[in-house]
Amino acid sequence: MKKFLTLTLVTLLAVALLTGGVSAARKVRVMVDFNYLNEDNLTELKKHVVKVNYKFPEINVVALTVKDNDIPEIKSLPGVKGVYRDNQVKVHGGLVSWNLDVIDVEKVHTDHINEADGSGVYVAVLDTGLLPNWKDYFPEEKIASEYAAGFLNPNGNRNPGAWTGTHAHGTHVASTIIGYYLYGTPVDGVAPGAKIIPVKVLNNNGYGYDSAVTAGILYVASLKASGKIVEPVVINMSLGSSVPSAPELKAIRYAIDHGVIVVASAGNEGEAGMGYPGGYDEVISCGAVGWKNMWVKGWTGDVPEEDIASRVFVANFSSRELPGQHLDILAPGVWVIGPYTLYGAAHPPYWAKQDKMGQYYYLSGTSMAAPHVAGTAALLLEKNPALTQREVEEILKETATYIPPASIFVPDPAGGQTYTWGSDATGSGLIDVDAALEEAAGY
Repeated sequence: MKKFLTLTLVTLLAVALLTGGVSAARKVRVMVDFNYLNEDNLTELKKHVVKVNYKFPEINVVALTVKDNDIPEIKSLPGVKGVYRDNQVKVHGGLVSWNLDVIDVEKVHTDHINEADGSGVYVAVLDTGLLPNWKDYFPEEKIASEYAAGFLNPNGNRNPGAWTGTHAHGTHVASTIIGYYLYGTPVDGVAPGAKIIPVKVLNNNGYGYDSAVTAGILYVASLKASGKIVEPVVINMSLGSSVPSAPELKAIRYAIDHGVIVVASAGNEGEAGMGYPGGYDEVISCGAVGWKNMWVKGWTGDVPEEDIASRVFVANFSSRELPGQHLDILAPGVWVIGPYTLYGAAHPPYWAKQDKMGQYYYLSGTSMAAPHVAGTAALLLEKNPALTQREVEEILKETATYIPPASIFVPDPAGGQTYTWGSDATGSGLIDVDAALEEAAGY
């Protein structure tokens, strides 16, 4: 009888394991925040660690892979302030585009008084890296390859050779900032004199983790903190997660404390609210607008100067701010063209009246809005390198064109649609590069 009971229990346990009745511990990625990071508390952690992904001594944080049932014990270890899930983040972009005219970029590139092109400023693009053939699109001297880095390797260290990839999102984002070659013809960018630091924190599918983003932020901050770069530095993050991350926020604060200007996209979740890091008050966050005549006039169409507020619309996908979130500003983020090879088969819509576009694509997303703002920050810093994060944000918001809540019908090849938004979608309004630059000169 005992043998029968034993066999029955073993059988039932096996069935439970196979059917999920008894769950095995899952491996999860976390970030552990300490009051102070030293060898003693790292030793305490060892028995719970499957893998150490990153160490961030600057902010007393360690990123780990652990078993989920060990998390309560990790939280109780001496010196542990908090344990946070290492959330997955992804690019904030989508397919479909237009120009820089609506924010007056062309004025500051030719104005004899306020002329600026971002010279002497670095913009770190934390994204998917650049395409291996990036020299087809950008002048070699505009990419600071000596500082380029990747943070996707198993040990979590900077890998100088791992900053290129097959996902073109980062290349498209960079093209908005510094411009690009369209089959040899130069297309203007917001800050064509700036230098791009490519920092690959997302994989070739456009996904990554908070810890990799944190590593990228701290790496860029270290370039300033160590004195390797004495010029102004801006971080652009066209990416996000729906869940906030305390360690990531600590890294952002660390970067800002070391003089780095941080810009992030708001997210593409519409009424569901903003993503993070865009939702943090500390960053300069951007939503996306389009031009109501973009389908009629095309991406090179001239946008009239007068009454600009009535000529733009807030995209339906652009994340609205929820309580506790902070949307700062709007920028172009609908139908933005740039280098983008979609798995080798990129082409624009058949009605776009463009040809030879196999390596370029029209994208929409707050991912496309953020580099307009990061590029504008570069222009402001060229004019006044001493500007702080708070001052850059203030200038952008004070000089923005107010966009009131409204409904606008926008014609398109399918007939058109009505876009409706409230004050939770606009922040302080649409950036005005010319006005912002004039304001910066007086700070």
